[in-house]
Amino acid sequence: MKKINVSGTVGESITDGPGFRFTLFVQGCPHHCEGCHNAHTWDFTEKTLMSPDEIFEKISKNPILDGVTLSGGEPFSQAEALIPLAKMIKGAGLELAAYSGYTFERLISGEVPFAAELLSYCDVLVDGPFVLKERSLELKFKGSHNQRIIDVKASLAKGEAVLMEGNRWNKD
Repeated sequence: MKKINVSGTVGESITDGPGFRFTLFVQGCPHHCEGCHNAHTWDFTEKTLMSPDEIFEKISKNPILDGVTLSGGEPFSQAEALIPLAKMIKGAGLELAAYSGYTFERLISGEVPFAAELLSYCDVLVDGPFVLKERSLELKFKGSHNQRIIDVKASLAKGEAVLMEGNRWNKD
């Protein structure tokens, strides 16, 4: 099983999605968005290697979690290594969300290795690069207006991005 290059974790985040979430920040990002607040995660140099089992052990110790959020860095740059963890998360009945600088369309295109498979385990995708000119602190669970909060299951069934509507990801 491949190890995941981890930048850090937050055991109970309320900023990376609704409810209490375990957030995994992966190390390495090809996008280098101007104004990124996680620029320290851009470098693909090995930081902390962890197995999916080690990460899931941390997740499973907290019975009040509503879900897990994959962030970074760019989670889909480590899609192959994250797939076993995603399976464990879904097996535990937790919601799985991911932030990506890639769009939904690029992730399902086959251009990014293993991205479509990892995406198939996700419930929610916040997609698109952070655009500094479109930044707003008023936005809920995303950093810039161009980013979309996508219902992954509905999108995969339809073959195109379906935005989350009328749920806890976008209600004030």
